[in-house]
Amino acid sequence: MKLLAGKVAIVTGAARGIGEAVAIKFAEEGANIAFTYVSDSSKEKAAALEQKLQALGVKAKSYQSNAADFAACEAFVNEVVKEFGTVDICVNNAGISKDNLLLRMSDAQWNEVIQVNLNSVFNMTKQVIRPMMKAKSGSIINMSSVIGEMGNAGQSSYAASKAGVIGFTKSVAKELGSRNIRCNAIAPGFVETDMTSYLKEGEGADKYKAGIPLGRFASAEDIANVTLFLASDMGNYITGQTISVCGGLNI
Repeated sequence: MKLLAGKVAIVTGAARGIGEAVAIKFAEEGANIAFTYVSDSSKEKAAALEQKLQALGVKAKSYQSNAADFAACEAFVNEVVKEFGTVDICVNNAGISKDNLLLRMSDAQWNEVIQVNLNSVFNMTKQVIRPMMKAKSGSIINMSSVIGEMGNAGQSSYAASKAGVIGFTKSVAKELGSRNIRCNAIAPGFVETDMTSYLKEGEGADKYKAGIPLGRFASAEDIANVTLFLASDMGNYITGQTISVCGGLNI
């Protein structure tokens, strides 16, 4: 029996990176997948992922939707419930980074990161808890970051948004636990994705890896494996927690 057989999962920002790895992992374990992408440039990648998921024998559909827009999230979740019948799992993965020293950071840069990384988690969670409450079951998984736990120079907006995700997660877990809805966060460290592509192999990468006890960056699949654990019944007594998947970076 597959771990997520017959479940319906939403994954935001799944056209690439961690979101793509999560969608594939979930589909391999039997989940039907509704996933989002936001830009026109991601249409081809989203279409290719949709076909790949369907080839795994599950129902899968991509939606161009902006998780940072409340009305768009409402319309998206309504469409998913209409198409798939319910929502059992929601992975709030959409995120951006606009790194800059605070002295040089504009209010527009700050607001964009908060809107995409933190407000999107509110927007999506607000919508998915309705079908979950009706079913008296659900798992919400929010992608935070080890930077939200540690802070980092030049990443005040990113750190603030990801720390906010952790506080939001804990509060939602307390609100919805009585309805058998779990809410947890994952705090990845450095992951080999497009977002960290500027950290090329060589001296730059070696400097960061030197501070990681396991001596390497995570793969997207490393993060997907923990997400699967929290989404499945294996994690059915875990809520309000933040699991750091960082190779020991935050020790």
